[in-house]
Amino acid sequence: MGLGITALRAIVGTLFMGHGLQKLAGWFGGHGLEATGGAFEGLGLRPGKAHAAAAGLSETGGGLLLATGLLTPVGASAVTGSMTVAIAKVHAAKGVWVTGGGYEYNLVLIAAVFATVADGPGRWSLDERLGIRANGPGWAIAQLAAGTLGAAAVMRLAERSQPAAQAGPAMGTDGDRAESAAPAPAAAQTAG
Repeated sequence: MGLGITALRAIVGTLFMGHGLQKLAGWFGGHGLEATGGAFEGLGLRPGKAHAAAAGLSETGGGLLLATGLLTPVGASAVTGSMTVAIAKVHAAKGVWVTGGGYEYNLVLIAAVFATVADGPGRWSLDERLGIRANGPGWAIAQLAAGTLGAAAVMRLAERSQPAAQAGPAMGTDGDRAESAAPAPAAAQTAG
């Protein structure tokens, strides 16, 4: 395993770091924690700022682990969880295709990190350097399960924190091609 898997995980990981930093710090054209938190509130992820911070940390940290090839299943699980929430809260109701705001792109990212764990991060990874052998089909399935179960738990907690009159997800406008929805276009940096 060489150049191909290294390129895949480095690109996907680096882009996830950037996506997380858009939420956390407003870098790379992002809206920062306040605006992203407001958008998350509109999705029914309350408290919005806490959920935005968790998503931003998950994407930044998971992306860093993937990009470096360190504890690859942990990074993949964080990314899978973030994309699962994005699918459930923003894209599922819009169908598969990204042209209609669907979950096609999110599913491709989940598949990319699954493949990275299944085949291993490659010889140019910190896992390889440190002798960490956490890859193969079992590890790939485990990270997928951990990410999706973690996402389900996060969404369940958000439902419990909503007042009874406001329970249920509120959908906003689609702003970010990969996974955004917001109550107002100015805060269109959201879930996932």
